[in-house]
Amino acid sequence: MKTPALLFVSAVALLSAAFLAPAQLKTHPVYEKDPEFQKLRVQAETLERNPANLSFAVDTWKKANAKAGGHCMECFEHLVLIEARLHDTKRAMQSAHDMATAAEQPADLVRAKLLLGRAVLYMINAKKPDTRLLDEAHTALQQAESESLSAYFYDGRVLALLHRDDEAGKSFSTYAEKTVGSDPMLVRARHFAAKPELARMDMPPAMTFTTLAGKPFNLDNMNGKVVLIDFWATWCGPCKQELPHMKKLAEQYAGQPFELISISWDSDEAAWKQFVAGNGMTWNQYRDADHSLSNLFGINAIPHYFTIDSNGVLAAENLGSGSNIDGRIRKLVQQARESAPAEVAGRTAVPGE
Repeated sequence: MKTPALLFVSAVALLSAAFLAPAQLKTHPVYEKDPEFQKLRVQAETLERNPANLSFAVDTWKKANAKAGGHCMECFEHLVLIEARLHDTKRAMQSAHDMATAAEQPADLVRAKLLLGRAVLYMINAKKPDTRLLDEAHTALQQAESESLSAYFYDGRVLALLHRDDEAGKSFSTYAEKTVGSDPMLVRARHFAAKPELARMDMPPAMTFTTLAGKPFNLDNMNGKVVLIDFWATWCGPCKQELPHMKKLAEQYAGQPFELISISWDSDEAAWKQFVAGNGMTWNQYRDADHSLSNLFGINAIPHYFTIDSNGVLAAENLGSGSNIDGRIRKLVQQARESAPAEVAGRTAVPGE
């Protein structure tokens, strides 16, 4: 599986504050008040939450856009990203171009260029990158940089994939210098600025949240630790079978460069808290009730594990109970211990981290 690391991971973080200039208020298009359009939009959003229904979501977003006379920027955005997730290169890029053509506001044109860059990044094979597509994405993102801060981040990844590391480092540095301190992508931008080659790796989605114990958790700020992400639920039989295994790992690597985070699908908060407390699950716990994090990772079944090495690179993905992850974790933790002094020193030397 190719993890949508630099697209859907940071979609909210980057696009919610995408523009350098203050946003201007504008009236809502007339079609947004159309009950049929509203119904189609809700249906499309619901379908999109389930990876198995992405093709149906595409059709529904197209119907909603037709109701809007072909001028629904939200519809175009969803189409580009879903088609990219489906690895439909031709359609994703065509939707981005159609969005640019239909844009009536300068901000919408900038967003279309950003989406083109994001789509290329998601679809590109980092081991055998398509230079033509990357060049097209670089051009579009450069055109968006004067209005969009996030364009610098995406362009940094494009440049890294083109092996133009000096330029990539500068692009990531510009993003890091201009973004706000609370931006969940800030740490990653600084890491990429220092080591542009990391931007060519398969990176997991950036995640920032507060754990059940009230501890801030930032996946990009693990400071040289190996991270195991465990997607589970209290009602999942195979997950319960894996619980002793998770407890063993938490105890075995306590005090070592290792972090375990269990992310639950439970909708019942009280039942989840009771289960965690009753089973001595003392490691990092988070409840992903709306599956937003799970969707970023593109998963639809549990238990599901992601192992991330001390450089923040996705090392492995495992599905189901009985997954043989111990040997890999042992090896990665040993590597993390051996490189810890230099690695931690390098990371803590980054200002503000």
